[in-house]
Amino acid sequence: MKKIGRLLAQTALFVSVWSKISAQDSLSNDQVPWYKNSFFYNIEVGTFKDSDQDGVGDFQGLTSKLGYLDSLGVDAIWLAPFYPSPREDDGYDVVDYYRVDPQYGTLADLQYFLQQAHQRNIRVITDVVLNHSSDKHPWFKASRSDANSPYRNWYVWQAKRPKDADQGMVFPGIQKETWTYDSIAKQYYFHRFYRFQPDLNYRNAEVQQEAFKILRFWLKKGMDGYRLDAVPFIIDVPETGSENPDRMIELVPQFRSIIKQEKSDALLLGEANLSPKENKDYFGINNSGMQMMFNFYVNQYLFYAFASKKIKPLVLAIKDTKEKPHTAQWAHFLRNHDEIDLGRLKEEQRNEVYRRFGPDTSMQLYNRGIRRRLAPILQDDKQIRLAYHLIFSLPGTPVLRYGEEIGMGDNLTLKERLAVRTPMQWSAEPNGGFTQAKTAFRPVIDKGPYAYEKVNVAAQLKNPGSLLNFIKETAKLRAQRPEIGLGEFEILATSSKYILAISYRYNDRSLLTLHNFSDQPQEFKIKGRWIKDKQLQLISGKSTKQSQDISLQGYGFAWYITEDR
Repeated sequence: MKKIGRLLAQTALFVSVWSKISAQDSLSNDQVPWYKNSFFYNIEVGTFKDSDQDGVGDFQGLTSKLGYLDSLGVDAIWLAPFYPSPREDDGYDVVDYYRVDPQYGTLADLQYFLQQAHQRNIRVITDVVLNHSSDKHPWFKASRSDANSPYRNWYVWQAKRPKDADQGMVFPGIQKETWTYDSIAKQYYFHRFYRFQPDLNYRNAEVQQEAFKILRFWLKKGMDGYRLDAVPFIIDVPETGSENPDRMIELVPQFRSIIKQEKSDALLLGEANLSPKENKDYFGINNSGMQMMFNFYVNQYLFYAFASKKIKPLVLAIKDTKEKPHTAQWAHFLRNHDEIDLGRLKEEQRNEVYRRFGPDTSMQLYNRGIRRRLAPILQDDKQIRLAYHLIFSLPGTPVLRYGEEIGMGDNLTLKERLAVRTPMQWSAEPNGGFTQAKTAFRPVIDKGPYAYEKVNVAAQLKNPGSLLNFIKETAKLRAQRPEIGLGEFEILATSSKYILAISYRYNDRSLLTLHNFSDQPQEFKIKGRWIKDKQLQLISGKSTKQSQDISLQGYGFAWYITEDR
């Protein structure tokens, strides 16, 4: 009932705000943007909870944990791929887009999970991998085996090896090329990712129609939308160059149109690590494209700020990504299922992050990133809490990776990105309570400071001061402050170079968020006349205020309700 009340309150707020939007961005009643003020939680079915003791997580296990997710304040679940796969790329190499992998359960299990989630007013979106298939998919087998097959043109083939075949890799240092010779087809096929993931050819109208069919299919089964994997690579034209190809940007609004026809409020959340200028094309005119995009640009400067305590580049990144359509939203995150991508930082900035957070080469990946979870990276409990409080405070929608709420660690002995994809740690029972099987399909962390005996949900639920309870409280407060997700914001100057101050205003509500990136206490003023006309009421964090002076402890943070005097 509590969640229903919160949902009704949010709906009323949404109706209010949309009545004030300009005519060109106006929305009908069936387009209320539920995602703008939600809390997203990312889950891999296989690593979350095993119900049948085979060592692999499944949909029945996930369903059994919906009460936990509800208590955490989650509004939307984002699922990793659950389709049949050889799992050479952890499920992102798909062999059948229309079935549930049997190790995760049945279609009925999935639909029961969706039904139960919806009863708790939790929406569910899933990864959809449209850029490439597995090379074991029947489509590719037919494409390579017969030059006259109708599937030949479903993939990208060339008789001669392009001159730039050794460029444009998604995984540099692991991949050697993007064009690989196939001895059966006797031609080269294009693969932006691993060689076992051939790219589909979206210049082929039949491929486009198949993608539309896939999008419709899972919405009909009860999904509420998609995280669209690797968006720029779906729409690029490889023959125009591996490094900077032409792109069929017109496909993005077509994807949006298809899902809207099937379910009016279905979401497209785009994964695209782009410059601020490029992002505008993916949101589309009047938000005709992606409703949401991950803000990789801010994420990279955020980690630079954590490492260097220099917040000016972060402030510029937030300002550079401020412009977007009214109905669009940024998704802000700390860690996801991949590496922390630092590719857009300057070399000296990236090296500073490496020195602070990934000094050993075993911690680094793809010549651009760090393959660790947040708790082992930051280590300092105060800085960890600052980071999570901040992610709920940035202008957009917060996204949390499973296990981050308890400060899970990583396993650097696992291959590449699998280091941050270990099973969820539920208790101090064997295998962290993830499975009753003798062993889990992937090792549970059982050594060191992040071992499941020391870091688990059960223990933290009993501890009022735990990270888990801190994040639950922060999520609850965030749900009560719609101005962060819906309002206008302004970054305010302060007398301290370590303080990030953001002011939000939405209708008659206003909020001031403050975060100290230094490990030392800061006493500061907000510059300009802004604070002279305001009365501040503390609602989150430990902070003191005397007249116009404000102080924050090292790595401190605070939210203030602001009112005119």
